[in-house]
Amino acid sequence: MLDIISEAAEAYRGAIPADCWHEPYMSADELDAEVRAGVEFWGYEQQGALIGIMGTQALRDVDLIRHAYVRPACQGHGVGAALIGHLRVLSARRMLVGTWAAATWAIRFYERHGFAVLEPDMTRKLLKTYWRIGERQIETSVVLANPPFTSVHEPG
Repeated sequence: MLDIISEAAEAYRGAIPADCWHEPYMSADELDAEVRAGVEFWGYEQQGALIGIMGTQALRDVDLIRHAYVRPACQGHGVGAALIGHLRVLSARRMLVGTWAAATWAIRFYERHGFAVLEPDMTRKLLKTYWRIGERQIETSVVLANPPFTSVHEPG
């Protein structure tokens, strides 16, 4: 999984503010901490090789999509779509995903799969409620929801 994360995270270089970028993008200790925090990973295999991963984390009244990565050579061939489709079938709850605001390709991917970008005030509220990230990352991120919220006052 770490190899896939490292390979796929390269696409974010330049989209992630320089003061937030680090290498490796995710260490083994960080991955272990995510699993201990309740992130459950799903994988996509092709000819016996793992080529994509996507995690979910159930928190309060939502499921977060966490750490969605596909090997660059396999992107654009339905791997991410298959993973997100599988996760949507598993959950009847609202799903949220946070990503870097400059990662326009990631935002378009989620929009194609029924997610809507939320307004900045709601994004800030949700990032502070459901994620453990610093202020700089909050300032440079967006949240998408499926189904979308109908009111800024609606979420937990």
